[in-house]
Formats: sequence, structure tokens, C-alpha cells
Amino acid sequence: MNPFPVYGFPPDKWQQRERARKLSWLSIGLLSSAAVLMAFTVGQSQSMKTAWISDVLSIVPPVALLAAMRFELRAPTERFPYGYTRAISISFLITAGVLTLFGVTLLTDAAMKLVRGERPPIGTVVLFGRQIWSGWLMIAALAYSLSCGLVIGRLKQPVAYALLDRALSADAKMNADEWMSEGVAILGLLLVGYGWWWGDAVSAAIISVNIIRDGWDSVQRVLADLMDEAPNVLEEQRLEDLPQRVCAAAKAYDWVRDAAVRLREHGRLITGEVFVVPGDEANLVERIERASRELATIDWRLHALTVMPVTSLDTERAPGS
Repeated sequence: MNPFPVYGFPPDKWQQRERARKLSWLSIGLLSSAAVLMAFTVGQSQSMKTAWISDVLSIVPPVALLAAMRFELRAPTERFPYGYTRAISISFLITAGVLTLFGVTLLTDAAMKLVRGERPPIGTVVLFGRQIWSGWLMIAALAYSLSCGLVIGRLKQPVAYALLDRALSADAKMNADEWMSEGVAILGLLLVGYGWWWGDAVSAAIISVNIIRDGWDSVQRVLADLMDEAPNVLEEQRLEDLPQRVCAAAKAYDWVRDAAVRLREHGRLITGEVFVVPGDEANLVERIERASRELATIDWRLHALTVMPVTSLDTERAPGS
């Protein structure tokens, strides 16, 4: 039995992982095109500028995820004996940090423009020989960006659920929420068009708050992962019943008198220990090795599950017992 097994996805999950990779590239392509289109129409509108930066920021998660995918399946080394599976958590942390930092900066900028009473100069342009209000071009660019975000978010969500991938789920949610950012920016431009100058800065502030919210949610999730939190139901704060299921399976062995389980999320994987009190110590090493292999089949995310024989358990404090 290899004491340091290399992790591999089951065939059906591998297909979903490859789909997640393709969707990440599609995200980069579509969101980059939206960001370029908005860059040509941004003008002096604060809400337009904030929405454009939001689009640029939304490219960071798929880039970080693609980078993490290049590392997560590498074999353990002497320096990293647990492998590189937490590369996904690092990509999550990068995304959360970038979102929060830029969100706070943009919110401050919008607030200062409101305080100073700055009025956005949105003029006119000549298009196909006709003079039109620049705001209509901005609204068209925002509508395209909104459509890209909604499509990508909806495509990613089922893949995130199939892989139970928190980083991909957060990315999908951020893409799907683009309709709020772009929708608010469109509303702000229309308010400016009707003479309500403050609509631009207010809509920019609302978009900034949405960016900060996404960033803070991601920060909380990645910190919980780095703190070795027990497995949670995706997009919920409720704990999974996986430790109880593993514990029940361990207790079902005729040579086990009692058992307790401690599991933690490790990037996409779940690792941990199963503490067993042997009732029969005959062929104990072989039984433990077999139990380690069999218990790891309960859920595809279980990896390098350690079965540890002990003389007794603290039943009041043992997790998953």
C-alpha cells in the first residue's frame, strides 16, 4: 500500500474537471471581449468605469483556477508531502483578495465623487452619419457584458455542483451576479440622461458594494478551508454528514469495537483520520490497510484516509462518533 498516494479524479469527475477547464477559457474569452467593448465606451461615467473594472476583475478567477489546475494533481514531494491539492484554495484566496481590495477602492472613489458633486460629462457621438447620445453605446456594451456573465454563470453552476467545487461555485456566482452590476450601471446612466447627475456615482457605489460582498464571501470560505474546516454542503454553512457515514461504516467491521472520524476539506479533496478501537487485534495491519482502502470509496473526494488504532476514545469530544 502506497503511504503517499497520488490523487486522481474518477472518470466521470475527470470529464467534469475538463469541462470546468474549457468553461474557464470560455469565460476569459467572453469576459475579455466584454471588457474591451466597455473600454471603448467608458467615457467619463463613474458607474461605467466601475462596471468595466468589475468585468476585468471577473477574469481573475478563471485565470487563477487554470493556474491551480496545473499544480493540484502533481505528486507529493519531500517538501510538500501532502501534494499540491490546496493550489485550488490559493487561487480562491487570490480571487478574494483582489475583489475585496478593488471593491473598497472603487467604493471610496464613488463616495468622493458624490461628496464633491461631480457631474459626469456624457456627450454625443456621430455614428453612421447620425448624432446619438454616448450613453446608448455604453448601455449596449453593458447589455452585452450582462449577457456574457449570465451565460457563463449558468454553464458553470452545474459543473461546480458535480465537483462540489467551492472556488468554481464562487466564480459562477460572481458571473451570474453580473446582471446586478450591469443593470445598476444601466439605471445610473439613464438617470444621468434624465438630469439626475447623482445617479452615476450612486450606481457605481452599489456596484462596488456588490464587488466587496463577493470578495468577503470568498475570503470567509477560503479562510475556513485553510483552517481545516469540516466538509460543508456547497454554498451553505451546514456540515455534511460524511463523517457520520464513514464512522458508521468503520463501526460495521466485526473487528472494530468503537470508532470516531475527523475529516477536513483540503482544496477539492477531503482528508482525515479514522480512529478505531480494535475488538480483535488478529491481522490488525492487514485489516487497517483494507479498511483504509474501502472507507475511501464512500465518497470520491476522500483521499489518503488514515485509519489509526487506539486503545480508547474520548466519547464526549470525539468528532464524527
